[in-house]
Amino acid sequence: MRLTVISIIFCCFLGGCVKKTISVTSSPSGALVWVNDREIGRTPVDVEYVHSGEYDVRLELDGVEPIMTSRWTARRGDLPVIDIFADAFGSANKTKTVWHFDLIRRDDNSDSLLERAKTVRQELGSLTRE
Repeated sequence: MRLTVISIIFCCFLGGCVKKTISVTSSPSGALVWVNDREIGRTPVDVEYVHSGEYDVRLELDGVEPIMTSRWTARRGDLPVIDIFADAFGSANKTKTVWHFDLIRRDDNSDSLLERAKTVRQELGSLTRE
């Protein structure tokens, strides 16, 4: 009985056995990537993470519209006891989350910008009248 209790306690402290990575790609590649306000590199880039959940993501590249969004990671590897069994089966102890972003070319043409502003103004005006 004592050995069972010690084994269970030991197993509970073996968390973090699963290697968890986020792979960020973009089209076109070469965008600078921040995850939770930490610069991680240019796409394509991989970064390891500890806790699963929601992350803030920002991508910037000259000539394209910047992206600021949030994404979720895969939910595997958060339970220490399950991690032990995953380690026993070799490559099953890796979790990879892939985020891909299609970047849109920035349109800096002033005439086009004014036209888009007029369209937005009209759409907002019609919403306030309803």
